[in-house]
Amino acid sequence: MAKATVAGLISALASAALSVDHAYADGPFNFPPFSSSSPAPSPPKAAPEAPPPSDVETSKRVRNDNPRTTSAGFDPEALERGAKALREITSSSHAKKVFEVTKKQEETRQAEFTAKSAEFKAMQAHAETERQKVIYEEQKKLAQQQAQIKSQMARYEDELARKRMQAENEHQRARNQELVKMQEESSIRQEQARRATEEQIQAQRRQTEREKAEIERETIRVRAMAEAEGRAHEAKLAEDVNRRMLVERASAEREKWVAAINTTFDHIGGGLRAILTDQNKLVVAVGGVTALAAGIYTTREGAKVIWSYVDRILGQPSLIRESSRGKYPWSGLFSHRMSTLLRGTEKGSSLTNGKGFGDVILHPSLQKRIEQLASATANTKSHQAPFRNMLFYGPPGTGKTMAARELAKKSGLDYALMTGGDVAPLGSQAVTKIHQLFDWAKKSRKGLLLFIDEADAFLCERNKTYMSEAQRSALNALLFRTGDQSKDIVLALATNRPGDLDSAMADRIDEVLEFPLPGEDERFKLLKLYLDKYIAHAGEKKSSWFKQLFQRQQQKIEIKGLTDEVIREAAAKTEGFSGREIAKLMASVQAAVYGSENCVLDSNLFREVVDYKVAEHQQRKKLAASDGGSI
Repeated sequence: MAKATVAGLISALASAALSVDHAYADGPFNFPPFSSSSPAPSPPKAAPEAPPPSDVETSKRVRNDNPRTTSAGFDPEALERGAKALREITSSSHAKKVFEVTKKQEETRQAEFTAKSAEFKAMQAHAETERQKVIYEEQKKLAQQQAQIKSQMARYEDELARKRMQAENEHQRARNQELVKMQEESSIRQEQARRATEEQIQAQRRQTEREKAEIERETIRVRAMAEAEGRAHEAKLAEDVNRRMLVERASAEREKWVAAINTTFDHIGGGLRAILTDQNKLVVAVGGVTALAAGIYTTREGAKVIWSYVDRILGQPSLIRESSRGKYPWSGLFSHRMSTLLRGTEKGSSLTNGKGFGDVILHPSLQKRIEQLASATANTKSHQAPFRNMLFYGPPGTGKTMAARELAKKSGLDYALMTGGDVAPLGSQAVTKIHQLFDWAKKSRKGLLLFIDEADAFLCERNKTYMSEAQRSALNALLFRTGDQSKDIVLALATNRPGDLDSAMADRIDEVLEFPLPGEDERFKLLKLYLDKYIAHAGEKKSSWFKQLFQRQQQKIEIKGLTDEVIREAAAKTEGFSGREIAKLMASVQAAVYGSENCVLDSNLFREVVDYKVAEHQQRKKLAASDGGSI
């Protein structure tokens, strides 16, 4: 096989040498493995081109100027170099690789030819497919055109039929309109004839009625004139009779009263003459009048003395301003029982509503502490243990009095309120009144919570120079009555200045509670509470039916656009307000609503009043600060 390959290579080289004029060994057949051989000599220069031979020299032999070429122009040098290269290849150790490369090149050319043949066949198939597709599209377009022509013909025929039917309908409609017009004209003529007949009948009827009315008016006029003349004559006669009767009646009444007066004065004059002329009757009359006056005076003064004694023994002391007990033991039994039932109902409702302390809005920690004290006080009473005294201090209007009242209600005790400012005006009677107060408090079967508001007014330090002897004695009396822990009385003091209290009084306090100004959440709850009290349910207090008859119904306040966000904004603005100031703020809102035209509370009016009260509060603070600085 190697020999056949070499023979093929030689034939290829020979054909290449014959196809070109000049071939070189280092030309297209320069194999890389043998590039290290000695370079081939440079090709000889081509001979100069000879002029075209003439006709005479055509028969002569062609001259060979290059001795290495034949007369036919064949150069054997290339063939020699090819043979030499072939011998080198044959003798070289890489001959096999050269043959393999040549074989692979031939196989590659065969594969390329096969691929080109397959590609040509694919192109022919694609061209056939495109031709079939074009034929199908042409047939489809032809079918669509035929269908379109048929549909146009059908539409044209339908249009002709529709126009023909429309023309027939128009003709029929015109005939119908003419018939209707003729019928309407006939109806109009008949209606005109009927109206003319009715108008004639109505005219005759109106003429008859006018004549009848004229006759009736004349008859009525004549009758009225006759009746008027008769009544005038009767009235004239009756007037004379009535005048005579009135004169006679007045004369009789005057004579009767004159006779009665004369008789009365005669009796009085006779009695006075009898008394004045008879000495015994005069003494008896004077003594009776004197005894009657003395009896009336003695009865009145005795009743005063007895009532003051009863009031001192059984009544409520004068220092008490407010109490849950009645003024006397027998007074208010029914009302007390009803209030107890109502408190029980309110307690149940408050527990249901989640309000554990009624309408008192306090800080959660303070409210929890007061509830614990109420529970402890109730248990203390049930176990017959001594009560604990308390001190409430804080700015004014923070709910100290209301908290004490709720504490007494929840602990099941009676409640009594007094103020420290009432002690100083009593002077020397203050000691007696304080002892009466404690004696009265001990008579409570349930126990009594004695709340002393403004306690620093008479319980201040005893070494003060401006403290009078009566005040010092009153303080000593109170210290004497509270020296030991009591099982009947809970003493609760309230003050704005706890540092001014006497040290001995402070020593008797077991629990100290501070009532700060309400925070934002507490102010929000207070605003909601007083909004419901003063605005939403204003004027809903039930009164008796008798008062409702004579009392004008209050106008209901309408609330528009007052949301929780607006109230929360007001709570943020009212920082530093006490509970009492917030209540006054809502009272001002109520007054502003009643002063408006339609009695409507909206967010703008609410904000206006809040801003005004906040500015007023700031002004009061500035005035208080300036007064404090001047002092």
